[in-house]
Amino acid sequence: MKISIDKPSKHSYNYSYENRILLMACRLHHLNKKTGVTYVYESVSYWDKEKHQPRSKQVCIGKLDPATGEFIPSKRTIPALTQETECKGKVTATIVGPSLILDAFVHRLGIDRILKAALPEYAAQILSMAYYLACQGGPLSQCEAWTRTHEHPASTALSSQRISEILGAITTAAKQGFFSLWMNKILEDEYLCYDITSISSYSAFNDYIRWGYNRDRERLPQLNLAMLFGQKSSLPVYYHRIPGNVTDVQTVHNLLATFKKLDINKNLHYVLDKGFYSKKNIDELLDRNDHFTLSVPLNTLWIQQAIDEIIDMIQEPEHYRMIDDEVLYVHSRLYAWGESHRRCYLHLYYNAEMKAHAVDRFNKELIACKEELESGHPRPEHQEQYATFFIITTTPVRGMKVAYNHEAVHQYIKRYAGFQAIFTTRFKDPVEALRVYRDKDIIEKCFDDLKNSLDMKRLRMHSIETVDGRLFVQFIALILTSALRRAMRQSKLIEHYTVREVLLEMEPLTKIQYAGKYGQILTEITKPQREILELLKIPSPALT
Repeated sequence: MKISIDKPSKHSYNYSYENRILLMACRLHHLNKKTGVTYVYESVSYWDKEKHQPRSKQVCIGKLDPATGEFIPSKRTIPALTQETECKGKVTATIVGPSLILDAFVHRLGIDRILKAALPEYAAQILSMAYYLACQGGPLSQCEAWTRTHEHPASTALSSQRISEILGAITTAAKQGFFSLWMNKILEDEYLCYDITSISSYSAFNDYIRWGYNRDRERLPQLNLAMLFGQKSSLPVYYHRIPGNVTDVQTVHNLLATFKKLDINKNLHYVLDKGFYSKKNIDELLDRNDHFTLSVPLNTLWIQQAIDEIIDMIQEPEHYRMIDDEVLYVHSRLYAWGESHRRCYLHLYYNAEMKAHAVDRFNKELIACKEELESGHPRPEHQEQYATFFIITTTPVRGMKVAYNHEAVHQYIKRYAGFQAIFTTRFKDPVEALRVYRDKDIIEKCFDDLKNSLDMKRLRMHSIETVDGRLFVQFIALILTSALRRAMRQSKLIEHYTVREVLLEMEPLTKIQYAGKYGQILTEITKPQREILELLKIPSPALT
C-alpha cells in the first residue's frame, strides 16, 4: 500500500478530550492496489497522558478521482458537516392534517374528477380555495398566506391577483357542466329541499344586487341565493343566484327551466315551504312529472274549505297520532288537482297545544305586513294577506290609512290557527309526509354554514364575474363541509366536535421535508387525531 501525506484539512477533527491534547492533523493517501482506488485518511496525532507517549488516529474522509485527482469527500465521515451543508435553507414544514381529511372526502365524492372534467385549468386551485374556506374561512385575500403553510391540491401558493383571475375565469358554461355531472352522479331517489337565502352586499355596481326582503333583517341591498339540498345525502346539489328583489314563488319556474337545459334525465322530488306555493308552480311540477311535497298557506281558499269540512271532527280518536313525542290530529284525503284531475294527497295536521304559538306567530306576521303597507314597500307574495286581513282607505287629508280587518282575523284565529297543510304527489301516509317535510330544515344548517363558517354573509366584490366565481368556490367548500358533517353525525363524532373544530384539531400534524437523501417525516399523531381518523375511516399516515 502506497502512502502519501497532504496538508491538514481545515475541517480536521478535534479529538481533544479531558485526557488528550491535539498535537497535529494531516491527510494520508492510501492506494488500494487491488481496486486501484486511492483513499484519503485524516490522521490526528495526540499525546496519551496515561501511556505517556504520542498516538494517532486515522479516519477515512474520502477518495481521489482517478481521472482528475480531485478529492471526493465521503459523507459518512463528516455527517454533521454534510447534513448542515445539504439541509441549510432546504428544510420545510407543511401543515398536512386538515388536507388529510379533506382529500379523503374529495376522493370519496369524486369532486376532483368532476371539477377536472368541467374546469381542467383551474380544478386544483378551486379546490385549494375551498380547503381554505372550510378550514379557516374569511376573505379570499387571506388565502395566499394559508396556502404557503398548508398542504393543498394546487401545491403552490395562490396570490390575490391569481385568485381574482381564476374567479373571473369560471364561466357559466363551465359551472353548468359541473352541475350536470354532479347532479347526475348523486341524484337517485333523492328528496330535494329548495330554499332561498339573502346575501347582503356593499357593492352598488352589480346588476343582481337589489333592495328587497332581507332575511337577515339588514339594511343593505342584496342578492338572493337559491339552493337545492339532498335530504338523504345531506349534500348541496345545485345553486343559482337571483336578483335581490325577486320573490320566492317566482323562482321555481326558472329552476325547472334550468334543469331541462342541464339534461337531468330523472324525475325529481322537491320539498318546498309555503313561500313557493302557487297554482302555476304546482301545474308546472305536475307537467314535468316531478314529485313534490310542499306546505300550503292556510289563507288559501281551497285549504280553508277543506279545514271547514273536518274541523268539528278533527280531534276524534281515529285522527290521533303521536309523531316524535308530539300529539297531532291528522286528516288525509285524495285530492284531484286541476282540469286533468291529477292524483295528489292533502294532509291536514292539528296541534291543540301549539295553537297559542300559532296565534302569536300569525299576529307577528300581520304586524310585519301592516308595517310593509304603511312604509309603502309591500311585498308581492303578501298580496293575499293584505287583501284578506287589512282594510286600506285613502283620504285627501290623511292619505293612506291601514287598519286590521278584525272579522277576518278573528275568523282565522278561531278556525285555522294550529293547523298545517301539506300537499304531496307521493306520500299517502301523513306521518311519512310530515317527516320528509320537516327534515328539510337541514338546509337551514347549510345556509348557516355558508354565511358564517364559510364567510358569505357579506359580498365585497363588485363585478358579476368575480361574484359568480366566489359563489362557485363557496359551493364546493359547502359540499366538503356537508359531507364531513354527515360522516361525523354517522360516527357520533358530531357530539364532541364541530366541523371546524375537527379541522383545527388536525392542524398540528405537520410534514417536515429535508433535502437530499434525508426525505421527510411526519410529526407524531396525537391520540385525538388518531381517534378522528379512525371514526372517519381515514387511514393514519406513515410517520416516515
